[in-house]
Amino acid sequence: MARSLRARRRRGRLRTVALIGIDGSGKTTQAHRLADALTAAGRRATYHRNAGGRRWLGRIAQRFGRPDAQRLVGRNGLLAVESVLRWLAIALALVSCLVTGRTAVMDRYAVCQYASIRAHGGHRWERLARATYRVFPQPQVTFLLSVDPAEAYRRIERRGTDHETMGWLTAADTAYRTLPEYPTFVVVDAGRPADEVSRQIRHHLADWFPQAASAPEDPEPEDPEPEEPEPRRDVAAQARP
Repeated sequence: MARSLRARRRRGRLRTVALIGIDGSGKTTQAHRLADALTAAGRRATYHRNAGGRRWLGRIAQRFGRPDAQRLVGRNGLLAVESVLRWLAIALALVSCLVTGRTAVMDRYAVCQYASIRAHGGHRWERLARATYRVFPQPQVTFLLSVDPAEAYRRIERRGTDHETMGWLTAADTAYRTLPEYPTFVVVDAGRPADEVSRQIRHHLADWFPQAASAPEDPEPEDPEPEEPEPRRDVAAQARP
């Protein structure tokens, strides 16, 4: 995987990066941070939220006295709406970045729809979804933000804007890990503080950042010159870690 990633880096500019993972993994936060960091480093980038509309449908469902979107439109209806809305969002994002020449930082991508289908138990729809989404190019890098479903659940409850069950989060986590694309993902430990997660992501993209931007933020100060240097002695060379 590392060799393949290096080969993709040598092909030229960074066109598309995708951040995927279960709800509560921090995709939106990290996608915004990455777009800002790339732009600050001189590589213009744009954040794109490629949501499937589950949260929006969930709010509508509650207005009609239903607990969630699936109870409103049914499993097949939900998967159909998700697939269409996400397809349109990705298409618009790619066209926009093609026209402007900016890097597209994708908050969710096509594989998120495949994982959603699997988590809902609608496996027979996956083949149709893959045929429909096949028109989209694969991102040069796809980051899977990996977090324990229990921690994701706590984060969702803290933000208080929506709700997910532990059963759904666990099923979604399993779905991502069983996708045939999983070996191509760069798995990032998203259970760490947000700043550490950002550093992990930037480390993997270091070849696309200018050298100055990818250098350590707080370099160690140089040792001061001694007033009376001691005689030098030959010592065995050691490799730096």
